[in-house]
Amino acid sequence: MQRSLNAIPFNDLSRTPVELAREMEAAIARVVASGWYVLGPEHDAFEGELAQYLGCRHVVLLGNGTDALELGLAALGVGSGDRVVTVANAGAYATIAMRLLGAIPLFADVSPATHLMTPETFEEALASAAEPPRAVVVTHLYGAVADIAGIVAVARRHGIPVLEDCAQSLGAKRGGRMAGTVGDLATTSFYPTKNLGALGDGGAVFTDDPALADAVRRMRQYGWASKYRIEFDHGRNSRLDELQAAILRVRLPQLDAWNERRRAIHARYEAATPSLVHSSTEPFIAHLAVATSTERDRVRQELKQAGVSTDVHYPVPDHRQPFPGGIESAPLPVTERLAEQVFSVPVFPELTESEIDRVSDALRATGSPRA
Repeated sequence: MQRSLNAIPFNDLSRTPVELAREMEAAIARVVASGWYVLGPEHDAFEGELAQYLGCRHVVLLGNGTDALELGLAALGVGSGDRVVTVANAGAYATIAMRLLGAIPLFADVSPATHLMTPETFEEALASAAEPPRAVVVTHLYGAVADIAGIVAVARRHGIPVLEDCAQSLGAKRGGRMAGTVGDLATTSFYPTKNLGALGDGGAVFTDDPALADAVRRMRQYGWASKYRIEFDHGRNSRLDELQAAILRVRLPQLDAWNERRRAIHARYEAATPSLVHSSTEPFIAHLAVATSTERDRVRQELKQAGVSTDVHYPVPDHRQPFPGGIESAPLPVTERLAEQVFSVPVFPELTESEIDRVSDALRATGSPRA
């Protein structure tokens, strides 16, 4: 659909600052000149730099974020027929990874205030389980961090390992702890629109457990124990290439500043409307600026007329997706209600001041109270 020439885009990856673009071009030239394009020095350096940034012992780089979820779950022992607790309002990424393993999602509802799993909704899901789950995936959605310490405490009582999905929250902290460093293992994505994005696909698993890290390293390269000798199950080809690693090495030092810029933009929107889900004062890095409205269609139409692009994250909960074979699920009343109410407005670091003002003014003009 063609939009007006002065429409504010939902995101615009062409707005890379000139100096940063030059640094990335130099990094690309360095890789091309090296003649080493897979599992080389850029890859190894970025694994170490990201581990230092996160404050964890091991980072394993992968081809994309979905592989990170799948191989992370496999490293935790998840296999065919196993139940895994997750949420149904996060775009189905974890659910798809489970299904690739033959595992069965067990959905927990979410908090109406934060749209995140809570210790209470996790407990409710466990109470409905026909058998003990093999793992739980906690998605830190929109750039907000769930009560991971509380969820881990529940999981420990039940002997359930915890995977933190940090694809939307890399660099966020809660209680002084970096997202992804409280559970047993964490994953992230470097898809270009993420807070830390590559120039293509990429992902990572990170953990303090050397055995889990080693299992993912084996699986990302065919299940080799040594070259051409396959001794580990669930192997595949999932490696972050040297070009993407070099790009991410340039971009990682900018992540905290970009996250702060996102928070500052989000705070401007908060001053314009009460409908936003999260607050910039929380452990929140504004991957998305999500609002709710019982009149979503009207509000989105008015924003479109004002030249503000919007999106919906996410319109169809996982348990309502027409997956082949279907998915069994208990009712998820909060999840289902939110799917009818949520919408997102632009919040990327390169927005101009005038664009931020226009989005704020348009939000204010809709008169949409929080649902």
